[in-house]
Amino acid sequence: MNYKDYSKYFKVLADENRLKILDMLSCGEICAWKILKILDITQSTLSHHMKILNSCSLVKTRKNGKLMYYSQNKATIKSIKTFMNYITKKKEDCICYKLDRPAVKA
Repeated sequence: MNYKDYSKYFKVLADENRLKILDMLSCGEICAWKILKILDITQSTLSHHMKILNSCSLVKTRKNGKLMYYSQNKATIKSIKTFMNYITKKKEDCICYKLDRPAVKA
């Protein structure tokens, strides 16, 4: 597990609008104008958020003519879910066992 790699996702997801965008994309691919209408944000603000979400592979982008379409990157979402499951359950290789004191039992 590389905690540093996963921490970048949580930094990106620490923004309310980006969480809302990912929630909207859970229903499938959405055109940019619809996201703009629902969130009531400017085009430049949406572009900023989408650039950040795209840079860490949380979303996929597709252009059709002048319209931009966005969808969740299911592989990245699945990886984050797997990581969250890993760090939220008791396990034999937990980092707490590396301490010089006995591990706390759950």
